[in-house]
Amino acid sequence: MYNSAFMAYGAPMGEITVSDARARLADVVDAARVGHEPVYLTRRGKRVAAVIDADDLDRLIAAAEDLADVEAAAAARAEIDGGDPAIPWEQIKAELAWYDVPHSGRPSRGAPTPQA
Repeated sequence: MYNSAFMAYGAPMGEITVSDARARLADVVDAARVGHEPVYLTRRGKRVAAVIDADDLDRLIAAAEDLADVEAAAAARAEIDGGDPAIPWEQIKAELAWYDVPHSGRPSRGAPTPQA
């Protein structure tokens, strides 16, 4: 027999109206958490939100960030391959106002100081 957390009107919970979700919030959360599948909330037949397991969301965010990094690196390589010169590291640090902080906690000689 199916757990009631996975059932909405006799079918696996995949979509549920916002009104029904409000009345069955614990079931909706359990379905998303245990089933590792999103539960879509609908209003007037259109999806308006989704409930997903928090760990699944963290993994999705990390994967999206990793993909963005890979795409940015590929774009930078394409620029260099296309003849654009690489930007020197010292120039990047200066533009971002990065400075070296030795173990003493004070900026090293010649390094720009942070602006407050």
